[in-house]
Amino acid sequence: QVRLMESGGDLVQSGGSLKLSCQAGNFNSENFAIAWFRQAPGKEREGISCISANDNVYYEDSVKGRFIISRDRAKNTVYLQMNNLKPEDTATYYCATDFELTDSRLRMILQNSGWNTGFRTGMDYWGRGTLVTVYQ
Repeated sequence: QVRLMESGGDLVQSGGSLKLSCQAGNFNSENFAIAWFRQAPGKEREGISCISANDNVYYEDSVKGRFIISRDRAKNTVYLQMNNLKPEDTATYYCATDFELTDSRLRMILQNSGWNTGFRTGMDYWGRGTLVTVYQ
């Protein structure tokens, strides 16, 4: 059974950094796109970053320049380095995968519908999330 497990969430002061991990289990994640989402209380789950099977990286505007997505193939893990954190980054962070998400399809989805509903509903598997809380 495909498994994704997030870790690394914590309580951090505004301006600080955290590195989240998404450990893949029972499949070789390097062959597929892995995306990071987040959901703040009372809000919809939103996509924020994605790394394709070709290691092309994509970022939602609010995290561009602050967050870095990367992949360690040997550890079957995708990371999200989060820098200059702000209180509005407070959310539960999830990783997910869509086994049919190629670069061309991803660019089309982002161009046509952005990072939210269309991108989210295409995901096949999800982790359970890790909580990030940023305080002033």
